[in-house]
Amino acid sequence: MMQLMLMSSEPAAGAADDDALIRAASAGDRGAFGELYVRYARMVHGILLARVNPAEAEDLVQEVFLSAMKQLRGLRTTAAFRGWLAAIARNRAMDHHRRAREIATLAPLDPAAPHAAADDAFLVLDQIRSLPEAYRETLILRLVEGMTGPEIAAQTGLTADSVRVNLCRGMKLLREMLEHK
Repeated sequence: MMQLMLMSSEPAAGAADDDALIRAASAGDRGAFGELYVRYARMVHGILLARVNPAEAEDLVQEVFLSAMKQLRGLRTTAAFRGWLAAIARNRAMDHHRRAREIATLAPLDPAAPHAAADDAFLVLDQIRSLPEAYRETLILRLVEGMTGPEIAAQTGLTADSVRVNLCRGMKLLREMLEHK
């Protein structure tokens, strides 16, 4: 049975640290790029998980970082790194769907049949995927990746207030959807 992947919880680093790592990685320092992977893999995984099934998200995280490593020298400013990496993840998910031509859906649960907690998790994940994009990514980063509101804001470039609003509205919509199931 598939399990949702949870990345290690590293504290968010400062922008100055990121800038130095990005510059070093773009100059070919693989250790610096590895550190960027550690810092941003949870964000990339969350973005992908909002768009593809869990079994595919793990492999796509690797593809996103390989693509980023090849293109990093073309990044004009280090401040754009987070948004640029998130855009690569979103584009990779779209490319994945174009190639597959069909999305793998989760089998609907029979409410009368007993089911495991994993089935419930997949049901909730399926419901989150049907939410508007702003809520979908933020909820996945919070509920699946275990990121805090400030971590989500720091990693995605959203303001703390936007994250708070997206989480609040997204949870309200999700509760409503699950109550009607």
